[in-house]
Formats: sequence, C-alpha cells, structure tokens
Amino acid sequence: MPDPPTSLSDLAGRQLGDYRVLRKIGAGGMAEVYLAEQQSLGRQVALKVLPATLATDATYVERFLNEARAAAALVHGNIVQIYEVGQADGVRFIAQEYVRGKNLAELLRREGALQPRLVLDVMRQVVAALGRAAELGIVHRDVKPENIMLSDSGEVKVADFGLARISSSDTKTLTQVGVAMGTPLYMSPEQIEGRPVDVRSDFYGLGVTCYHLLAGTPPFEGDSALAIAMQHLKTAPRPLENLRDDVPSGLARVIHRMMAKKPSGRYDSATEVMGELRALAQEAAAAGWGDGPEQWSLAEWMQSGASGSMTAEHLADLMKASAKLDEDQNRRRRLWRTVGIAAVAGVLFAVVTRPRSYLEATPVTKVEPRDSAWAQIFQAKMAPSEAAWQAVFDNFPDEDRYVLGVARQGLIRFYLLQSDDAAKAQRELAELRTSAPAEGFLPEQEAFLNAAECIAQEQLGNKEGARDARSRITSEMRDLLEDSDPQIFAMLRSSENALGD
Repeated sequence: MPDPPTSLSDLAGRQLGDYRVLRKIGAGGMAEVYLAEQQSLGRQVALKVLPATLATDATYVERFLNEARAAAALVHGNIVQIYEVGQADGVRFIAQEYVRGKNLAELLRREGALQPRLVLDVMRQVVAALGRAAELGIVHRDVKPENIMLSDSGEVKVADFGLARISSSDTKTLTQVGVAMGTPLYMSPEQIEGRPVDVRSDFYGLGVTCYHLLAGTPPFEGDSALAIAMQHLKTAPRPLENLRDDVPSGLARVIHRMMAKKPSGRYDSATEVMGELRALAQEAAAAGWGDGPEQWSLAEWMQSGASGSMTAEHLADLMKASAKLDEDQNRRRRLWRTVGIAAVAGVLFAVVTRPRSYLEATPVTKVEPRDSAWAQIFQAKMAPSEAAWQAVFDNFPDEDRYVLGVARQGLIRFYLLQSDDAAKAQRELAELRTSAPAEGFLPEQEAFLNAAECIAQEQLGNKEGARDARSRITSEMRDLLEDSDPQIFAMLRSSENALGD
C-alpha cells in the first residue's frame, strides 16, 4: 500500500477511487473535509480524510474502520448518512452525505443566539436521531453545535457518529486524543472521568448545546480544558431564565434536566424526552412562542408515546389537510402496513406531515426586518407569505447568491403550495436558473427545479413546456424528491396525470 501523504493540502483536484475531489470545505483535529463528486452515481458527497499522523497508527486505523462501519448502519432522516469507508493512494476516508447548509456553530457566530422556537425544533430532531442510535447501541459522545447541521430544507442532521465515538472511547484523562483535540465545552461529567457512557451522556451534550444556543455562550468557560472540565463536574450553570427573559420556563426546565451532573438525574430514554417535548410544544403553541406537535413526523409522535392519543379535533384537522396533498393509494397502503391498526391516527397524521421544514409554517401578516439573511429566511419559514420571502431580497440584495437561492426556492414553494400562483412561480424559477451558484445545483435542488417547472407550466396550460421539464427528471431525482419534498412530489404526479401521456 502506498505511504499516506505527509500533507493533505493538495487533495483538491485529485481522484480518490470513485471520487473526484472538488475543494476543501472544512478541517478539524479528526479529519479534513472535502466536497467531492462520486462519479459512478453523479452525486456530491463530503469526504472526511484522516490526517496522515493518525493514518499511520495501525491500532487507530482499525478502530476507525470498525466504528465508521458501525455508524454506517445508522439510517435516519436526522443523521448524516455514511456511504462508504475506504482508502485510495494511501488516503483513508469516509464518504458521507453532503448536507448543504450550516452547522449550528456557524449559525451561532452569525446570530449570537437563537429564538426559543428554533431551539425547540432543533432539540426535537436531535433527540430523534440520538434515540435511533441508542436503539442500535451507539452513543455519539460528542454532541455539540459543530456536529449538528441545519440543511437548506430545514432538517436538522447529526454528524460524525463514527468519528465522535472513536475519538472519545475509553477516555480516562484530558490528555488522551479525543479530549486533547478540543476543549470539553459540551462533555458530560462521566465522560470526563472516564466512566461508562450511554444515551444520557448524549442528552447532556445536547443540553449544553441548547443552553449555548439560547444564552449565546456555553454554560462553562475557562482558560484551559481542565478548568472547563472541573466546572462540568462541580459547578451548577446559571439558570437560563436569569440570562434571557424570553426563555420559556418549560424549555429551560428540560434543558437543565439534561444537564444534571449525575446520569440518574437526566432523562433515561429518547421516548421520555420526546414525551416532555410534546407537552412543551403544546404549551408553545398555546402561548404563541412555538409550533404545536401537529408539525411532528409520525416517527416522532410514536417515539413520544402519543401515537394512540390524538384527539378527535386533531384527527379532523388532519383529515382536512390530507385532502390537499392527494397522496397516491400505494403510498397510503405502505404507511398502513408499516404502522398497523393501532396507529390509525398516526398514519393519517404522517400523510400530511414530515420532519419540520424551515420553509413551512402557519402564516402571519407582520414581516419584521432581521439582522441577517438567514434570520430573515427563518422568519419567512415560520410565517410564510409573499412579503416575508420578498423581505429577504429587499433587506439583503447583496447577499451571497447561494443564500438568495435558498430564499427563492422557498418563495417558489409558497407560490405553488400556498398561493396557487403558477405564473409567479414560473417567473421565480427563471430568475433562480439565471442566478445559479458558481458550483451549480445539487441533485435534489435540480430535482425540485424541474418538478416545479413541470407543475407551473402544466398549470399555465403550456403542455409542451411541462413535458420538456418532465423529461429532465431522472429516476434518481424522483426518489430524492419523494423523500425530501413529498408535497411537491404529489403535485408533480398530479400534473403528470393532467398531461395525459
């Protein structure tokens, strides 16, 4: 086997097996991260490349391979999927799902702190991911803002299950590799002391992360890793409600319980946490600071222990909403078979909901200016209207084309799904095509654009244009669209049926 390169700075432009490396997009103590194209499938992936100093350690490499392969078994909508663990030309790498968006650390640097409704949304989706991992006996061990991605579609995805586990396993002191690579800002007391860990340790990391998201700073800071670690072991964090008067007491209560010093003081399971979050979401909807649990996915409802407890009022609302989607019978039958008779209400709920998207919400009329384009996009997602989406362009006309493209995609969805204005949707589609990012569109974005164009052209009576757009939709695009945007997929099916050929 060729010796690993002494430097990884020259990987851009190289071919590593099936992957053409495009450019570096990140770096850390455990790996350098590159955007690459998997040529056999024509998709973009993130390549995490092991530093040469670690790639020469046989024991480390063996653990790296074992843990990464175990993490590859984690398949969940809120977990960054690992595609392959491999090597080429002496370079060890993990090929994984490329999430176009920001991690929470980047978002914190831009926004300073987040609103409680967004933190609740993040918490719900991360708990769902941690619960799935716990079912397979996998503990993340490094839950922190850098490892939580916010995709453009609004889904929250947890990254680095494999790398986090290998970097931190069997840690007994602060001098070992996992801790030496960064200050333990989010590390549980038992992990610092080298004691056994389980999902409750991940809840601790999530609690500290959410505290940081709301307070704008971590609960414990210091001049050294040891100083911070001692605070995790012995010091109680300042109450969140003392730091921000707009933090709801119920949200603060859940976060502080996650941060209990002893594991026995925390939640025992994801189901227990989701039950608390479901009750909190109901309070949030009633008080007007967040969205109710009717926005949750079927899996989240069932994990919260609520699949059989939906009220008749909720069921009636869901029945009305389900008529708007016109889901095909085969999709409904699959849901019925999957869930069974005991979850009838949950199945009907799943037909009309998905994990919360930052491009969907209950509309309000007031549009407040925000400090950044991303914050303006968040507001448009939470209170969708033409004015809310247009405010992104009005307030941030010189923003990066990629960010404005995200906003324009949200505006197109609004025109198609909520205002039924195909002409405006077609106008925005044309504008989006002409203002594409330099690196082009991702496959899922291209799938959305072609589907939206087919829908808009069919609704405008331009059958030739609709057929042309449809011809550009590959089978892979269809699969991506059905999974990521079922409402647009359902509209596409309807438009195709209307074309009659």
